[in-house]
Amino acid sequence: MTNQFVLSARLQALSSLRYTPADLAVLDLWLEHESKAKEAGIERIVQLRMKAVAFGAVAQTLARQDLETEYGFKGFMATSRNGKGVVFHIQELLPQTLTS
Repeated sequence: MTNQFVLSARLQALSSLRYTPADLAVLDLWLEHESKAKEAGIERIVQLRMKAVAFGAVAQTLARQDLETEYGFKGFMATSRNGKGVVFHIQELLPQTLTS
């Protein structure tokens, strides 16, 4: 089985950078996406807002980025810790969209 997810989205909200007991950086965030897609031959506007999380160097980099700017994200989907909903675990920022 494969669980890989790639999305271009805007940073909508960032929590404060925190650290696990093992000193690993963690950042909780919300992403917002809007695009057009064809479904059953009809073009439609697709909108979504989703919860995401990043760890380590990716979390530290995202904590310094501006809100409302679009980036490329790559990672996997998992059930949230409380078992309610899905969370996008960001593993990589796509370089063509990242700013410093």
